[in-house]
Amino acid sequence: MGFFENLKKSLTKTRQNFTDRISELVGASAKIDEDFLDELEMILLTADVGVATTEGLIDDVRQAARKKEIQGTQDVIPFLKKRIADLLHDDGVRTRISGHPTVILVVGVNGVGKTTTIGKLANYFHLFNYKVMLAAGDTFRAAASAQLKIWGQRAGCDVIAHEEGADPAAVVFDALKAAKARGVDILFVDTAGRLHNKANLMNELGKIDRIIKREIPDAPQEVFLVLDATTGQNAITQAKVFMETTPVTGVVLTKLDGTAKGGVVVAIKKELGLPVKWIGIGEGIMDFRPFEPDKFVDALFDPPAEDGADQPEA
Repeated sequence: MGFFENLKKSLTKTRQNFTDRISELVGASAKIDEDFLDELEMILLTADVGVATTEGLIDDVRQAARKKEIQGTQDVIPFLKKRIADLLHDDGVRTRISGHPTVILVVGVNGVGKTTTIGKLANYFHLFNYKVMLAAGDTFRAAASAQLKIWGQRAGCDVIAHEEGADPAAVVFDALKAAKARGVDILFVDTAGRLHNKANLMNELGKIDRIIKREIPDAPQEVFLVLDATTGQNAITQAKVFMETTPVTGVVLTKLDGTAKGGVVVAIKKELGLPVKWIGIGEGIMDFRPFEPDKFVDALFDPPAEDGADQPEA
């Protein structure tokens, strides 16, 4: 099965909570009136599209109906599909690779799949013949370095790590020196994700950023924020905290296969102005790809082929 069909299957819960319910509403409604719009608004909110984004989409539908751009309820779904696709469009650059090494700082709270994401990113770029190195900058969580070393072995790349409790900035400094000496193309830097003490988080990330810029002035080229799709709007709250502490360039959204709240993809882009750059739709090392807005919207609105369904004749 290709990644697109896997994406469709992974969005089943979100589709049931979102587009399937819109289809039911359209089928049961004779016209686009305020009752219809109220029901549509509730569906969008429960899919975690977000308050501000939902209000904008509802107003778009209302105005389109008034201008006769939408003739009836049957036109609402294709209209929403196009509007959401438009909202998600960005420059299409998923990872900026420039300089040797390109430094990518990866941030996010503990438990969102941050270390696993780094491992999968390392594997992805290794498959395209980039020389990759990992820096175990989360020295506060005992399993983080060990987990990163396992991923390093899988992806065939070096891992720079210190003992538990070491200064994260020292790990990053050593990793930068090693990356330059070994001709590394991409250095991924893991970081701690302790939101309960925002001041400490800010200090740690600030120190790491200063070390990186001292060694490589135009780095980090990317700051990826890893968010767990199953947390819905809580992911937006987390993102706002990290955006206060570091210049986030894009989001990696994990666990899309286990949530009915996939509408948060739209909220992230609309409310935070952050592009979703990568998505994870399973635990497998290949269940992780660059985010493609058009394919995501197609997968969200179009159900996967039924197992055993009749196939067209050759």
